[in-house]
Amino acid sequence: MPPANTREEFEKAALPLLPAAYRFARRLAGSDADAMDLVQEAYLRAFRTRDAFTPGTNARAWLFQILYSVFVNTYRSSRREPTVVSLDTPDELAAPAADDPAADSLRCSAPEVEAAFGALPEPYRSAVALVDLEELSYEEAAAALSCPVGTLRSRLFRGRRQLAASLRDYALRSGYLKERSRP
Repeated sequence: MPPANTREEFEKAALPLLPAAYRFARRLAGSDADAMDLVQEAYLRAFRTRDAFTPGTNARAWLFQILYSVFVNTYRSSRREPTVVSLDTPDELAAPAADDPAADSLRCSAPEVEAAFGALPEPYRSAVALVDLEELSYEEAAAALSCPVGTLRSRLFRGRRQLAASLRDYALRSGYLKERSRP
């Protein structure tokens, strides 16, 4: 049995992955506050189970698997509960600050792109986020999502196809794509 991982080894492997974990959580959860909660819970679980991690292996896939598991367990079940909204809090306080550079790095250049991405079914959104946005290999992403590589590839294909279809009208309007004339 390998010796228990120390706190320093955990921090060395996991803390540099914090920005990538937050970006992935933001895309899964859809909001900054929920993403912060997801990342916090994932890092807490990762720290508690750090003895299960073998130093020198892929810490990114291990952490993303924990993050995805937290998302599935917490946020799918919370969708069944009613949403509580405070009537005392103005909408301006709930929105991120316009001059926040961290928030700017997470926003897409067009709201249509973010809306199309957010409208993808969760399995497709997760696959596209891990492979295309976080640049994990197919094997790493499949491990993080606890699915076979073939399933991941299928989700990627379908997710990319749905994104392309959703964004076709936007691309035509903004001049990125020209309408083909049909004979």
